[in-house]
Amino acid sequence: MSAATRMRARLADGTRRLQLSALPIGQCAVAAGVSWFVASDLVGHARPFFAPIAAVICLGVSLGSRLRRAAELVVGVALGVLVGDILISLIGSGPWQITLVVALAMATAVFADGATLLVAQAGASAVLVATLLPPGDVGGLDRCVDALIGGTVGLLVAAVLPSDPVGPVRREARALLDELSNVLARTGDALRDRDPEAAAAALNRARASQPLIDELRGALRGGHEVTRVSPLLRRRRRVLGKFAELAERSDYAMRNARVLVRRAYTALGDDEPAAVELADVLAELSTAVKVLTDQLGRDGDRERAREPLLDVVRHARRLHATWSPGPSEVVIMAQLRSIVLDLLQATGLTRGEALGAMRDAPDGGGDANS
Repeated sequence: MSAATRMRARLADGTRRLQLSALPIGQCAVAAGVSWFVASDLVGHARPFFAPIAAVICLGVSLGSRLRRAAELVVGVALGVLVGDILISLIGSGPWQITLVVALAMATAVFADGATLLVAQAGASAVLVATLLPPGDVGGLDRCVDALIGGTVGLLVAAVLPSDPVGPVRREARALLDELSNVLARTGDALRDRDPEAAAAALNRARASQPLIDELRGALRGGHEVTRVSPLLRRRRRVLGKFAELAERSDYAMRNARVLVRRAYTALGDDEPAAVELADVLAELSTAVKVLTDQLGRDGDRERAREPLLDVVRHARRLHATWSPGPSEVVIMAQLRSIVLDLLQATGLTRGEALGAMRDAPDGGGDANS
C-alpha cells in the first residue's frame, strides 16, 4: 500500500470517527458553556471552572454507559473538591498535604458509596485542588456547588440534545452478525477443503466473539438510558426492544456456532467423514445471516430474512434424506438447525412460531425440528 493510499485511508477513518462523534462533541461544548454561564452569571461564583469540567466528564461517561456511573463521577468530583479545598485551607499545600488530602478524599468516597469511579474521581479532584487551586477567594463549598451544577447541566443537555439511542446498537449488532457469518463461511470452506487448520482458525474467531456480544449489550443499555432521560426519544424503545431480542438470540446462535465449529475441527483432525454438501449448507446459512444483517437498517424490521433461513432448513432436510451421517455430521446438522432456530427468533418469531415454520417449510421430506 502506497503512502498516499494510507493517508487517504487515515483521512477517511478520521472523517468517519468525527461524523460519529459530532453530536457528543456538540453536547460537551454546549454543556460546558451553559454550566459556566449558570455558575458564573446566575449563581455569581468567580472562576467556576469546575462546572464545565464536571459537565464534560458527565457527558463523556454517560454516552453509552450507565447513568449511575455518570452520577458517580459528578459526586466524586464534588466530594474531592470539597474535601480537598477544606483540608488545604487548613494545612496548606505540599507533598505530605497532597498525600493526606488524596487519602482522606478517597476514604470519604469509599465510606459514602465505594463505587470505583466515584473513589477515583474524588482522588483526582483532590489532587487538582491541592496542586493547581490552592485556596484563595473561592471557598470549597462554592467549588463543590460548581461541580454539581456542571453535572446537572450535562444531564439536562443529554436530555434536550440526545444522542441516537439506536445507531450504536445497530452498528454493534451488524458487527456481531458479520462475525457470525464470517465464522460459518470459514467453517464451510474448511470442510470443503478438508483443512483442519482453517477450521481451527474459524474456531478461534468464534471463541473471540464474546467482546462483540458484550459491546452490543452495552450499547443497548446506553440506548435505553437515553430514552429514559430524553422524553423526545421514548418512542424508540420499541425498536430497542427488537434489538434486545436480536442480541439475545445472536448470542445463542454464536454459542451454537462455536459447538458446530469445534465439531467440524474435530472431524477434520480425526479424519472423520464430513460430506462436502455440509459446506454448501453452511455457506447458505452464512448468506442468510448477511440478509438478516442488511435488514438492520430498517429499524428492526427483519421479516425478510426469514425465507433465506428457511431455505437453509429445506437444504439441510434434503441432504439428510440422501445420506447416513456420521457422529460429527449429526452434531453439525443439529447445531446448524439450532442456529437457524435462534435467528428465526431474532426476526421476531416466538420459539413455537419458529419451530412451526421450520417444520412446515415445504420441500417434500424430513423433520426440521431442532
